[in-house]
Amino acid sequence: MVQASILPNLGAIDPSLILLDEKLPGGAYWHYVIKRGNTLRVTDLEGSQGVSIICYNADSSIERLNVADTAKIQFNAFLKKGMVIYSDMGRILFSITEDTSGHHDLICGCSNAASNAAKYGESDYNNSRNNFLKALGKRGLTRKDLMPNLNLFSRVAVHPNGDLEYVTDYEKPGSFIDLRAEMNVLVIISNCPHVLHPDTVYKPKPIQLTVWKSSAPAPDDLCRTANEEVIRGFINTDALFAQE
Repeated sequence: MVQASILPNLGAIDPSLILLDEKLPGGAYWHYVIKRGNTLRVTDLEGSQGVSIICYNADSSIERLNVADTAKIQFNAFLKKGMVIYSDMGRILFSITEDTSGHHDLICGCSNAASNAAKYGESDYNNSRNNFLKALGKRGLTRKDLMPNLNLFSRVAVHPNGDLEYVTDYEKPGSFIDLRAEMNVLVIISNCPHVLHPDTVYKPKPIQLTVWKSSAPAPDDLCRTANEEVIRGFINTDALFAQE
């Protein structure tokens, strides 16, 4: 059992329910299967410059994150508590059951070698695209399986003319987001700066990743009852597991 004293910002999580707890250094990547009903907490330890995520149905990787549908169906491109993350088959990958950051981005994509070179100069700094490809390779997937990602702990302003601007000074050390898996989810995280973050010095911050056995959703669960569209999404998702 992991000792509670070494688990920062875990709120009310019972330490006996924790399945995994580890720190991910800046610039590194991580991949893991979150079982249906378990929750992943991502904690911003020191004021993150952005954390990029992609995810898949772990039982059938042809089903994967769809950021366009996640925004379109919920009429919001900026994630928060009570919202869900959709797959490209209209099902629910994750529910956002808690969120103390309030700043997450579905629009901007991730860093790559060219964006790193333009911002930091020629270097071998890690970028999220390459991190994703490395993790996919370890899971038997390839470049064709890469899709647009979501970005945690990132506030992006959309101006009337369509320009995008990363808004600084919203980093909150100790803030976190809780992602409850609604199917078995393969999640890949790249802890590299947001592609629009203006800092020209490469200094990504560490994050904490904690997985625990969370409680079953109540009948009035905020994420499962938000609107008619999400109710249909959960009907389609739960049908995958109806005969288990």
